[in-house]
Amino acid sequence: MFRTAILALVTSLPGALGAHPHIFVDATVKVELGDAGMITGVEVTWVYDDFFTLLILEDMGLDPEADGVLTEAELDELRGFDLVEWPDWFEGDLYLVNGDETAEIGLPTATGVAVEEGRIVASHRRDVTPFPAEGTVIEAYDPTFYVAYELVGVRLPERCAAPITEADPEEADARVAEIVGEVDELTFETLEIGHLYADKARITCASSS
Repeated sequence: MFRTAILALVTSLPGALGAHPHIFVDATVKVELGDAGMITGVEVTWVYDDFFTLLILEDMGLDPEADGVLTEAELDELRGFDLVEWPDWFEGDLYLVNGDETAEIGLPTATGVAVEEGRIVASHRRDVTPFPAEGTVIEAYDPTFYVAYELVGVRLPERCAAPITEADPEEADARVAEIVGEVDELTFETLEIGHLYADKARITCASSS
């Protein structure tokens, strides 16, 4: 998500700029395959934590009854709230990597939104410049680690699979501790450490022959 667009409310709260992360998201990625086993698109679903959901709904003036039930009009207003600005450099916190190559993923189009059990569930679709599926590693992370993603599911055609390998937080914490010892405080504030905490899913597909 593009943090400068939707996190202004959070960062304005007292103490909001303390330890990372501040927002927690469960991510699911549906991978679309075209001819010759090439990835041609992805649909991404983000399930936001309940506190961030509350902040967004209050900030947007939605769900005044605070019962977690939004009208169709309110859902229409909420749809795409996290897709407001996507500059050219923003990767959308999603990475498809195969060897030394990283897939080019297009801008998002909102495909759905709901509030379930007090959490916003928002989906969007993005085109992918055809990219080989076999061996591609899927990661969902915010480089700044302001948002902590948990990759909870990868959906693929039946002939393919992408088991998820969870990140080791203790190992990541140890690496961050090393980094802290190597740089000054000002430099640390600009470091990108989100990849250290990223779950990974590697795609494998059965031969079509």
